[in-house]
Amino acid sequence: MIRRVNEKDVDALIHLMYQYIVDFYRRPRPDVKDVRELINILLIHPERGIQFVAEEDGKLIGFSTLYFTFSTTRVKEIAILNDLFVAPDARGKKVGEQLFKESLTFSKNHGYAAMTWETAHDNYHAQSLYEKMGGKQTNSEWLNYEISF
Repeated sequence: MIRRVNEKDVDALIHLMYQYIVDFYRRPRPDVKDVRELINILLIHPERGIQFVAEEDGKLIGFSTLYFTFSTTRVKEIAILNDLFVAPDARGKKVGEQLFKESLTFSKNHGYAAMTWETAHDNYHAQSLYEKMGGKQTNSEWLNYEISF
């Protein structure tokens, strides 16, 4: 079942987010209070972003995160699918597809001009899912830059 995150999900979602951040992306482990604060900000301020979770037999097995911002060129708000993660032991059950569809439906039904996302060049499983869902690569004209703090 796919649904929006609620306050009862916070501890289980923190565990999933650690799998995503540390195990999958090999990023430094953030402080638990920072992860908890991020989840709570989105619960309190859904205009900034929302999270969906996939639940099976009372256990969280995946999540997606949408953030909202303006697009000057579209002169409208857009939704950014920042995260889509399924726990390794739950893969192959179309959970990622369900989370993606829920995020897309939410974005469309709430009047966003588009839902955008990015993925790693070597994340072929994600690319396959996104193409199956009708996504088109749009980044051929632009280069991504970042300055980390």
